[in-house]
Amino acid sequence: METRMKTEKKTKILPPTIFWLLVLASAGTSLSTRFIYPEERIAASLPYSENFGIIAGGLLIAAGIALNIWTDLIFKKEATTVKPHEEPSKLITAGPFRISRHPMYLGMTMILFGLPLILSGPATAFMFPIAFIMAMEMLFIPLEETNCEKIFKDSYIGYKKGVRRWI
Repeated sequence: METRMKTEKKTKILPPTIFWLLVLASAGTSLSTRFIYPEERIAASLPYSENFGIIAGGLLIAAGIALNIWTDLIFKKEATTVKPHEEPSKLITAGPFRISRHPMYLGMTMILFGLPLILSGPATAFMFPIAFIMAMEMLFIPLEETNCEKIFKDSYIGYKKGVRRWI
């Protein structure tokens, strides 16, 4: 009797998956209020003007996108992995990594904070960027930082002392 061993390939959830699910949830929450409440009631309930929300939200989203593109280009230039489950081949400390050890997560968080501002969403829509931060803190950052300490040893420990996790 011949037995065949199947290689199990585990699907690993990556941060962009969580990010996009939260973008959809945030946009859905923000936009659904427009179907429930009249426009003037939404505007009156905001602690800021709609114009401020559009400008501030747009700036946060644009800065978050720019930060993610910049960081991704650095990963590609340095030929190291962006995936948290893989081992990095190089410690990057230049560019946005001078101000944040996790600039891509920071950029995604900025986008998630900007979305309810630009869509005049309810205060509850701000729970999505907080959920993103919590997911990164629990699921990915400990793994990444443990890998970096293991691979880059004192270089990473010194970098960690000089650069904050987020900002």
